[in-house]
Amino acid sequence: MLRYTLRRLIIGAGMLLALSVLVFILLRLTPGDPIDAYLDPNVSISQAEMDALRARLGLDQPLPVQYLAWLGQAVQGNLGHSLQRFNEPVAGLIAARIGPTLLLMGAGILLAIVIGIVAGIVGAVRRNTLPDLSLSVLALVGLSSPAFLTALLGLYVFSVRLGWVPSGGMLTPATAFSLGDLLHHLILPAVVLSIGYAALIMRYMRASLLEVLNQDYVRTARAKGVREFWVITKHALRNALLPVVTLIGSTVGLAVGGAIFVETVFNWPGMGLLLVKAVETRDYPVIMGATLVIGAGVIVVNILTDLVYAEIDPRIKVA
Repeated sequence: MLRYTLRRLIIGAGMLLALSVLVFILLRLTPGDPIDAYLDPNVSISQAEMDALRARLGLDQPLPVQYLAWLGQAVQGNLGHSLQRFNEPVAGLIAARIGPTLLLMGAGILLAIVIGIVAGIVGAVRRNTLPDLSLSVLALVGLSSPAFLTALLGLYVFSVRLGWVPSGGMLTPATAFSLGDLLHHLILPAVVLSIGYAALIMRYMRASLLEVLNQDYVRTARAKGVREFWVITKHALRNALLPVVTLIGSTVGLAVGGAIFVETVFNWPGMGLLLVKAVETRDYPVIMGATLVIGAGVIVVNILTDLVYAEIDPRIKVA
Protein backbone atom coordinates (compact mmCIF):
# COMPACT_ATOMS: atom_id res chain seq x y z
CA MET A 1 0.00 0.00 0.00
CA LEU A 2 2.89 2.39 0.77
CA ARG A 3 4.42 1.93 -2.69
CA TYR A 4 1.01 2.37 -4.28
CA THR A 5 0.45 5.59 -2.30
CA LEU A 6 3.87 7.01 -3.22
CA ARG A 7 3.28 6.22 -6.89
CA ARG A 8 -0.07 8.01 -6.81
CA LEU A 9 1.51 11.04 -5.05
CA ILE A 10 4.22 11.30 -7.72
CA ILE A 11 1.62 11.10 -10.49
CA GLY A 12 -0.49 13.72 -8.71
CA ALA A 13 2.48 16.09 -8.41
CA GLY A 14 3.16 15.71 -12.14
CA MET A 15 -0.48 16.46 -12.94
CA LEU A 16 -0.41 19.58 -10.76
CA LEU A 17 2.77 20.78 -12.49
CA ALA A 18 1.18 20.21 -15.92
CA LEU A 19 -1.93 22.11 -14.80
CA SER A 20 0.11 25.11 -13.71
CA VAL A 21 1.98 25.17 -17.04
CA LEU A 22 -1.29 24.97 -18.99
CA VAL A 23 -2.99 27.75 -17.04
CA PHE A 24 0.11 29.98 -17.28
CA ILE A 25 0.25 29.55 -21.07
CA LEU A 26 -3.49 30.11 -21.51
CA LEU A 27 -3.35 33.33 -19.50
CA ARG A 28 -0.50 34.59 -21.64
CA LEU A 29 -2.44 33.74 -24.80
CA THR A 30 -5.46 35.82 -23.78
CA PRO A 31 -5.92 39.08 -25.72
CA GLY A 32 -4.26 42.16 -24.30
CA ASP A 33 -1.05 42.94 -22.47
CA PRO A 34 -0.67 41.64 -18.88
CA ILE A 35 0.86 44.99 -17.94
CA ASP A 36 -2.52 46.66 -18.53
CA ALA A 37 -3.91 44.99 -15.40
CA TYR A 38 -1.32 46.89 -13.31
CA LEU A 39 -2.18 50.32 -14.69
CA ASP A 40 -4.92 52.76 -13.78
CA PRO A 41 -6.73 53.61 -17.07
CA ASN A 42 -7.38 57.14 -15.76
CA VAL A 43 -3.67 57.90 -15.32
CA SER A 44 -1.42 58.49 -18.31
CA ILE A 45 1.98 56.80 -18.32
CA SER A 46 4.90 57.13 -20.69
CA GLN A 47 6.38 54.27 -22.64
CA ALA A 48 9.62 54.50 -20.63
CA GLU A 49 7.70 54.17 -17.37
CA MET A 50 5.76 51.24 -18.80
CA ASP A 51 8.99 49.53 -19.85
CA ALA A 52 10.47 50.11 -16.39
CA LEU A 53 7.39 48.60 -14.75
CA ARG A 54 7.52 45.65 -17.13
CA ALA A 55 11.18 45.05 -16.21
CA ARG A 56 10.46 45.36 -12.48
CA LEU A 57 7.69 42.75 -12.72
CA GLY A 58 9.82 40.43 -14.85
CA LEU A 59 7.40 40.61 -17.78
CA ASP A 60 10.26 41.47 -20.14
CA GLN A 61 11.72 37.98 -19.64
CA PRO A 62 10.94 34.97 -21.89
CA LEU A 63 7.85 32.98 -20.85
CA PRO A 64 9.83 29.96 -19.53
CA VAL A 65 11.84 32.29 -17.27
CA GLN A 66 8.63 33.99 -16.04
CA TYR A 67 7.03 30.63 -15.30
CA LEU A 68 10.06 29.28 -13.42
CA ALA A 69 10.23 32.48 -11.36
CA TRP A 70 6.55 32.14 -10.43
CA LEU A 71 6.92 28.42 -9.70
CA GLY A 72 9.94 29.05 -7.47
CA GLN A 73 7.86 31.44 -5.36
CA ALA A 74 4.76 29.22 -5.42
CA VAL A 75 6.54 26.18 -3.95
CA GLN A 76 7.55 28.45 -1.03
CA GLY A 77 3.91 29.42 -0.45
CA ASN A 78 4.20 32.84 -2.09
CA LEU A 79 1.48 33.11 -4.74
CA GLY A 80 2.02 36.81 -5.37
CA HIS A 81 -0.26 39.78 -4.70
CA SER A 82 -3.66 40.69 -6.08
CA LEU A 83 -3.74 43.43 -8.69
CA GLN A 84 -7.24 44.62 -7.83
CA ARG A 85 -7.27 44.35 -4.02
CA PHE A 86 -4.56 46.83 -3.05
CA ASN A 87 -1.70 44.35 -3.30
CA GLU A 88 -3.29 41.92 -0.83
CA PRO A 89 -1.44 38.55 -0.79
CA VAL A 90 -3.14 35.93 -2.95
CA ALA A 91 -2.50 33.28 -0.29
CA GLY A 92 -4.44 35.39 2.21
CA LEU A 93 -7.38 35.81 -0.16
CA ILE A 94 -7.49 32.07 -0.83
CA ALA A 95 -7.21 31.23 2.88
CA ALA A 96 -10.20 33.46 3.61
CA ARG A 97 -12.30 31.89 0.81
CA ILE A 98 -11.38 28.22 0.94
CA GLY A 99 -13.36 27.54 4.13
CA PRO A 100 -16.77 28.58 2.72
CA THR A 101 -16.11 26.61 -0.48
CA LEU A 102 -15.16 23.46 1.44
CA LEU A 103 -18.29 23.86 3.56
CA LEU A 104 -20.54 24.25 0.53
CA MET A 105 -18.94 21.43 -1.47
CA GLY A 106 -18.78 19.14 1.55
CA ALA A 107 -22.45 19.63 2.34
CA GLY A 108 -23.48 19.26 -1.31
CA ILE A 109 -21.40 16.14 -1.95
CA LEU A 110 -22.50 14.54 1.33
CA LEU A 111 -26.14 15.10 0.42
CA ALA A 112 -25.50 13.71 -3.06
CA ILE A 113 -23.80 10.58 -1.69
CA VAL A 114 -26.51 9.82 0.87
CA ILE A 115 -29.44 10.54 -1.44
CA GLY A 116 -27.83 8.86 -4.45
CA ILE A 117 -26.83 5.63 -2.69
CA VAL A 118 -30.13 5.26 -0.84
CA ALA A 119 -32.17 6.01 -3.97
CA GLY A 120 -30.02 3.61 -6.01
CA ILE A 121 -30.54 0.80 -3.51
CA VAL A 122 -34.30 1.41 -3.46
CA GLY A 123 -34.42 1.47 -7.26
CA ALA A 124 -32.49 -1.80 -7.56
CA VAL A 125 -34.42 -3.65 -4.84
CA ARG A 126 -37.81 -2.38 -6.11
CA ARG A 127 -36.94 -2.74 -9.78
CA ASN A 128 -39.65 -1.74 -12.29
CA THR A 129 -42.05 -0.69 -9.53
CA LEU A 130 -43.57 2.75 -9.01
CA PRO A 131 -40.81 3.92 -6.61
CA ASP A 132 -38.14 2.81 -9.10
CA LEU A 133 -39.82 4.53 -12.03
CA SER A 134 -40.41 7.71 -10.00
CA LEU A 135 -36.77 7.85 -8.89
CA SER A 136 -35.60 7.23 -12.46
CA VAL A 137 -37.67 10.16 -13.72
CA LEU A 138 -36.31 12.44 -10.97
CA ALA A 139 -32.76 11.31 -11.77
CA LEU A 140 -33.29 12.10 -15.46
CA VAL A 141 -34.54 15.58 -14.57
CA GLY A 142 -31.58 16.13 -12.25
CA LEU A 143 -29.06 15.02 -14.87
CA SER A 144 -30.68 17.22 -17.54
CA SER A 145 -30.71 20.42 -15.46
CA PRO A 146 -27.61 22.65 -15.65
CA ALA A 147 -26.31 23.90 -12.30
CA PHE A 148 -26.86 27.57 -13.10
CA LEU A 149 -30.47 26.94 -14.20
CA THR A 150 -31.25 24.90 -11.09
CA ALA A 151 -29.67 27.60 -8.93
CA LEU A 152 -31.69 30.40 -10.52
CA LEU A 153 -34.92 28.39 -10.32
CA GLY A 154 -34.30 27.45 -6.69
CA LEU A 155 -33.48 31.06 -5.84
CA TYR A 156 -36.67 32.33 -7.48
CA VAL A 157 -39.00 29.72 -5.97
CA PHE A 158 -37.70 29.23 -2.43
CA SER A 159 -36.27 32.69 -1.77
CA VAL A 160 -38.12 35.24 -3.88
CA ARG A 161 -41.58 33.65 -4.05
CA LEU A 162 -41.82 31.61 -0.85
CA GLY A 163 -39.27 33.45 1.29
CA TRP A 164 -38.16 30.26 3.04
CA VAL A 165 -34.42 30.87 2.72
CA PRO A 166 -32.15 33.91 2.24
CA SER A 167 -31.41 35.03 -1.29
CA GLY A 168 -27.65 35.06 -0.89
CA GLY A 169 -24.61 35.36 1.31
CA MET A 170 -23.28 33.07 4.00
CA LEU A 171 -24.47 34.89 7.12
CA THR A 172 -27.00 37.59 7.94
CA PRO A 173 -25.19 40.98 7.99
CA ALA A 174 -24.87 42.90 11.27
CA THR A 175 -25.85 39.91 13.42
CA ALA A 176 -23.88 37.66 15.73
CA PHE A 177 -22.73 34.34 14.30
CA SER A 178 -24.99 31.37 14.92
CA LEU A 179 -24.97 27.84 13.55
CA GLY A 180 -28.68 28.05 12.76
CA ASP A 181 -28.17 31.18 10.65
CA LEU A 182 -25.29 29.52 8.79
CA LEU A 183 -27.36 26.40 8.04
CA HIS A 184 -30.28 28.60 6.96
CA HIS A 185 -28.05 30.21 4.32
CA LEU A 186 -26.32 26.93 3.41
CA ILE A 187 -29.27 24.63 2.82
CA LEU A 188 -30.46 25.90 -0.57
CA PRO A 189 -27.01 26.25 -2.23
CA ALA A 190 -26.01 22.80 -0.92
CA VAL A 191 -29.21 21.16 -2.19
CA VAL A 192 -28.86 22.85 -5.58
CA LEU A 193 -25.25 21.71 -5.84
CA SER A 194 -26.15 18.13 -4.89
CA ILE A 195 -29.03 17.56 -7.33
CA GLY A 196 -27.12 16.60 -10.46
CA TYR A 197 -24.52 14.52 -8.61
CA ALA A 198 -27.14 12.69 -6.54
CA ALA A 199 -28.90 11.72 -9.76
CA LEU A 200 -25.64 10.48 -11.27
CA ILE A 201 -24.71 8.44 -8.19
CA MET A 202 -28.22 7.01 -8.04
CA ARG A 203 -28.03 5.72 -11.62
CA TYR A 204 -24.60 4.14 -11.08
CA MET A 205 -25.64 2.62 -7.75
CA ARG A 206 -28.80 1.11 -9.19
CA ALA A 207 -27.04 -0.39 -12.22
CA SER A 208 -24.13 -1.74 -10.14
CA LEU A 209 -26.37 -3.30 -7.49
CA LEU A 210 -28.61 -4.91 -10.10
CA GLU A 211 -25.54 -6.52 -11.67
CA VAL A 212 -24.27 -7.80 -8.32
CA LEU A 213 -27.69 -9.17 -7.29
CA ASN A 214 -27.57 -11.50 -10.31
CA GLN A 215 -24.24 -13.05 -9.26
CA ASP A 216 -24.02 -16.70 -8.18
CA TYR A 217 -22.85 -15.98 -4.63
CA VAL A 218 -25.90 -13.79 -4.02
CA ARG A 219 -28.24 -16.52 -5.25
CA THR A 220 -26.37 -18.99 -3.03
CA ALA A 221 -26.87 -16.77 0.00
CA ARG A 222 -30.57 -16.54 -0.73
CA ALA A 223 -30.80 -20.32 -1.22
CA LYS A 224 -29.27 -20.81 2.23
CA GLY A 225 -32.11 -18.80 3.72
CA VAL A 226 -30.21 -15.59 4.50
CA ARG A 227 -32.61 -12.70 5.05
CA GLU A 228 -32.87 -10.30 2.12
CA PHE A 229 -31.66 -7.37 4.23
CA TRP A 230 -28.39 -9.19 5.00
CA VAL A 231 -28.06 -10.40 1.43
CA ILE A 232 -28.06 -6.81 0.22
CA THR A 233 -26.09 -5.10 3.00
CA LYS A 234 -23.52 -7.80 3.76
CA HIS A 235 -23.04 -9.67 0.48
CA ALA A 236 -24.04 -7.38 -2.39
CA LEU A 237 -23.54 -3.78 -1.27
CA ARG A 238 -19.75 -3.89 -0.74
CA ASN A 239 -19.05 -5.07 -4.29
CA ALA A 240 -21.71 -2.80 -5.76
CA LEU A 241 -20.01 0.23 -4.18
CA LEU A 242 -16.74 -0.25 -6.10
CA PRO A 243 -17.69 1.71 -9.25
CA VAL A 244 -19.65 4.20 -7.13
CA VAL A 245 -16.54 5.04 -5.06
CA THR A 246 -14.66 5.89 -8.26
CA LEU A 247 -17.60 8.01 -9.42
CA ILE A 248 -17.70 9.90 -6.11
CA GLY A 249 -14.01 10.78 -6.50
CA SER A 250 -14.58 12.20 -9.97
CA THR A 251 -17.69 13.99 -8.70
CA VAL A 252 -15.49 16.23 -6.56
CA GLY A 253 -13.81 17.58 -9.70
CA LEU A 254 -17.18 18.14 -11.33
CA ALA A 255 -18.49 19.80 -8.18
CA VAL A 256 -15.82 22.50 -8.48
CA GLY A 257 -17.41 23.68 -11.72
CA GLY A 258 -20.88 23.48 -10.21
CA ALA A 259 -19.75 25.39 -7.13
CA ILE A 260 -18.55 28.28 -9.30
CA PHE A 261 -22.08 28.73 -10.70
CA VAL A 262 -23.77 28.21 -7.32
CA GLU A 263 -21.47 30.64 -5.51
CA THR A 264 -22.01 33.25 -8.20
CA VAL A 265 -25.82 32.96 -8.10
CA PHE A 266 -26.06 32.91 -4.30
CA ASN A 267 -23.16 35.35 -3.71
CA TRP A 268 -21.48 32.71 -1.56
CA PRO A 269 -18.06 34.07 -0.47
CA GLY A 270 -15.97 31.12 -1.66
CA MET A 271 -13.24 30.23 -4.13
CA GLY A 272 -15.63 30.08 -7.07
CA LEU A 273 -16.80 33.66 -6.60
CA LEU A 274 -13.20 34.79 -6.06
CA LEU A 275 -12.11 33.12 -9.30
CA VAL A 276 -14.99 34.57 -11.33
CA LYS A 277 -14.25 38.11 -10.14
CA ALA A 278 -10.53 37.59 -10.81
CA VAL A 279 -11.28 36.55 -14.40
CA GLU A 280 -13.56 39.58 -14.87
CA THR A 281 -10.80 41.96 -13.68
CA ARG A 282 -7.90 40.01 -15.26
CA ASP A 283 -6.25 39.56 -11.87
CA TYR A 284 -3.61 37.10 -13.10
CA PRO A 285 -1.95 36.25 -9.75
CA VAL A 286 -5.34 35.39 -8.19
CA ILE A 287 -6.33 33.28 -11.21
CA MET A 288 -3.06 31.35 -11.08
CA GLY A 289 -3.14 30.89 -7.31
CA ALA A 290 -6.80 29.89 -7.10
CA THR A 291 -6.50 27.47 -10.02
CA LEU A 292 -3.42 25.87 -8.46
CA VAL A 293 -5.14 25.39 -5.09
CA ILE A 294 -8.34 24.04 -6.64
CA GLY A 295 -6.36 21.67 -8.85
CA ALA A 296 -4.33 20.46 -5.86
CA GLY A 297 -7.55 19.81 -3.94
CA VAL A 298 -9.07 17.78 -6.77
CA ILE A 299 -5.87 15.74 -7.19
CA VAL A 300 -5.67 15.00 -3.45
CA VAL A 301 -9.29 13.84 -3.42
CA ASN A 302 -8.67 11.59 -6.42
CA ILE A 303 -5.65 10.05 -4.66
CA LEU A 304 -7.74 9.44 -1.53
CA THR A 305 -10.42 7.88 -3.71
CA ASP A 306 -7.87 5.50 -5.21
CA LEU A 307 -6.71 4.53 -1.72
CA VAL A 308 -10.26 3.88 -0.57
CA TYR A 309 -10.85 1.82 -3.71
CA ALA A 310 -7.69 -0.18 -2.98
CA GLU A 311 -8.89 -0.77 0.57
CA ILE A 312 -12.28 -2.02 -0.62
CA ASP A 313 -10.80 -4.16 -3.39
CA PRO A 314 -7.27 -5.35 -2.45
CA ARG A 315 -6.71 -6.57 -6.02
CA ILE A 316 -6.18 -2.95 -7.12
CA LYS A 317 -2.97 -2.71 -5.06
CA VAL A 318 -1.01 -4.83 -7.51
CA ALA A 319 -2.38 -3.11 -10.61
